[in-house]
Amino acid sequence: MEKESFFERDHVEVSHLESNSEIPFGIEKINNDEIGIGGAYCAWGRDVKNKDLPEFMSERMKGTFSAEETMNLEELGFLSRHQTPRMSQSEYREVEIEVGTRLVKGALEANGWEPKEVDGLFVGSSGPVSQDYLMEIANRAGIREDALKIDIHKACDGSMGALQLVMNENLATVGDMNIAREMKGKKVLVGGIEGLSRMVADSMDKNALQLFGNGAGIFGFIPGKSMKFLVGKSFENFDSEGLLQVKMLYPHSRIMEAGKSLIETYQESKFHLRLSGMMNEPLNGVNVWMAGLMGMVKLFVRSGVDVATDVYNEYRDLMKAMGTPERNIKFSVVHHANYKINQLKAKQLQKNGINYPMPWILSDFGNVSAASCVIAFLRQLDNVVPGDHILFDGFGAGTFYDVMAIEMGKS
Repeated sequence: MEKESFFERDHVEVSHLESNSEIPFGIEKINNDEIGIGGAYCAWGRDVKNKDLPEFMSERMKGTFSAEETMNLEELGFLSRHQTPRMSQSEYREVEIEVGTRLVKGALEANGWEPKEVDGLFVGSSGPVSQDYLMEIANRAGIREDALKIDIHKACDGSMGALQLVMNENLATVGDMNIAREMKGKKVLVGGIEGLSRMVADSMDKNALQLFGNGAGIFGFIPGKSMKFLVGKSFENFDSEGLLQVKMLYPHSRIMEAGKSLIETYQESKFHLRLSGMMNEPLNGVNVWMAGLMGMVKLFVRSGVDVATDVYNEYRDLMKAMGTPERNIKFSVVHHANYKINQLKAKQLQKNGINYPMPWILSDFGNVSAASCVIAFLRQLDNVVPGDHILFDGFGAGTFYDVMAIEMGKS
């Protein structure tokens, strides 16, 4: 297990937000010069430890929560999570814009880049605080107006959907543009920003309120140089049972047609695109509703194992074709939905003859949706050397999957 509190970690810079001086903010910057990748990840809000949950939940649920309803979150891999107080929509917006701006600047600093050098900013988010969020943080961080900016709304899979978009030339065509070809050899920032405390604040879902928290991460790299695509797959399998329902706080027609992708593309402006994923939305109007922990297991494990197996088998075939059958995945960066899901997924993969490390290293964040894979990658960045093969494994409500094997390059 990691330290109980993110704010207590070595190298985390802790301050308070200017937009709300009562909200603590912590950020850690990491870089690996050998492969030419750097980034930053952060959290904001009250650090609610497991022992504090009964009091916190009673406050949030206005006395309708009893201590017996506290989940055993340590068993699920979580020791704490970050929560902001209830605020107005405009207050949430200012807080999250400041967070996003600080995060982008932190990632730039970790890479030693100037803002004007960046050609692309790709951010996954489950429910943006406003439709102009990505453009606003890009502007405040000094990113060029003509740099490509893409919002990816695929729930917890958002950041890995962004990475696949940037890396996989076979899957990255949006409109008339192949994003991966367009971004190859250029400086890009990819990440996930999740203000989940805002999203679940009024849900009255006892599981969601305990599991989810705020978190964000962004890393910078040069596709084709510091990261090289090997194999990958993007997959959709709609959650028709509504096992994990998420309100679409972004444009989507809400129309499903046979043979049509669940992802819709919106051209917000010349240099701003939005990829919006279809969700099974709560009927009661709240932002998030869960059908219990077993519902999440049912939702993610079977399809998740199938997609990871397909990609791994493709990877093995590629290694044989390249004359390096002994090569293998060093570790997998897997979405931290909860520890039991990842344990079960690992066991099912082993039954398929697949065995690679899947480290659990986000115990101090709670489930932070699209931010979790980015944070997990950054926390392992110091252990990566040129030539390592890493498997990125994202999955999210909707249901969306993005799995890819990547070779770490040289700076």
